[in-house]
Amino acid sequence: MSHQQLFAPIAADMQAVDAVIRRSLHSDVVLIRQVAEYIIHSGGKRLRPALLLTTANAMGYQGTDHHELAAVVEFIHTATLLHDDVVDESELRRGNKTANALFGNAASVLVGDFLYSRAFQMMVGVNDMRVMRVLADATNTIAEGEVLQLLNCHNADVAIDDYLRVIRYKTAKLFEAATRLGGILGGATPEQEQRLADFGMHLGTAFQLIDDVLDYSSDEAATGKHLGDDLAEGKPTLPLIHTMQHGTPEQAALVRGAIENGGRDEFAAILAAIHATGALDEARRFARAEAQLAIDALDVLPASIFKNALLELSDFAVARDH
Repeated sequence: MSHQQLFAPIAADMQAVDAVIRRSLHSDVVLIRQVAEYIIHSGGKRLRPALLLTTANAMGYQGTDHHELAAVVEFIHTATLLHDDVVDESELRRGNKTANALFGNAASVLVGDFLYSRAFQMMVGVNDMRVMRVLADATNTIAEGEVLQLLNCHNADVAIDDYLRVIRYKTAKLFEAATRLGGILGGATPEQEQRLADFGMHLGTAFQLIDDVLDYSSDEAATGKHLGDDLAEGKPTLPLIHTMQHGTPEQAALVRGAIENGGRDEFAAILAAIHATGALDEARRFARAEAQLAIDALDVLPASIFKNALLELSDFAVARDH
C-alpha cells in the first residue's frame, strides 16, 4: 500500500495543509521563496503532518487548527533536513540535488532558520500554551539529537542504547509531537494523550530503523539517495553495530575502520559482512517490535477509518522499500 492510499481518509485535509504551506512560505526575499519551495515540494511523504491530521480526526476534532499545526510540523521537519544536509555534506535527497548542493550551505542554513521562525509564528497564532510547549520542547529535543549524532559519528564503540537514543531524539520526537498534538486538539484525556504520544514515538523509531536498513539494502532509485551514505559519514547505525558484535574479528575490524575513517572504499566487503551476520534481519526485528508497541498504544482510540489508517501506517513503516 502506498502512502497516498494510507492517507486517503485525510485527502481533503492534506490539500488544506498544502494551501497553508504555500501561503506561509511567502517572503519578500526571493531566495527564501526559492529554497523553501524547492525543498518543500521535492517529493517528501508529508508523513508527520499526516499523522497529526489522522490522529486529530480519530479523536473527532472538528476545527481547522490542525491544518496550521500540520504545516508547522512540516516546516520544522524541513528546517531539520536543510540543516542535516549541510552537516552531512549530502548531495542527493529524494532523487534530487539537496538544497545545499544547489543553492550553497549558507542559503540552506539561513532558510532553515527562516522556516523554524515561521513555524513559531504560526504556532503562536493557535493561541494554546499546551501546543506551544509541545512544539518548543520537541524542537529543542531534536536539536539535542542532532548534536548527539554528531558526537557519535566516527565512534565505533557506540552501544545500541546510545544509537536508539539518537533516534528517539532526532527523528521520533517530531512523530511523537505530531500525534500528541492531534490528541490535544481532539480533547484527549491525559491517558489518551500519552498513549498517542507513545504511538508516535514508537512509530518514528520503527521508521528510522527501516531507513537505516534501506541504506544497505534498497534500490537507489527508490530511496532517492546513495547507498552507503551512513557509512561514508561514519554513522554507527544498528546494521553496523550488529555486524561488529556478531561478525568475525576480520569483519568487525573492517566495519570499525570504515566507521572511524568514513568513506565507501570497503563498501562491498562491508555489505557482504552485514548480510553474512544477519544484521539487516536483526534491525528489522527491532523495527517490528517498535511497530507493535505503536499498534498496542492505539487501544485508547475508538474504531474508525482514521484509527485503521494509523494501524496500517504501522505496518507500512516496517514493510516499505523506500
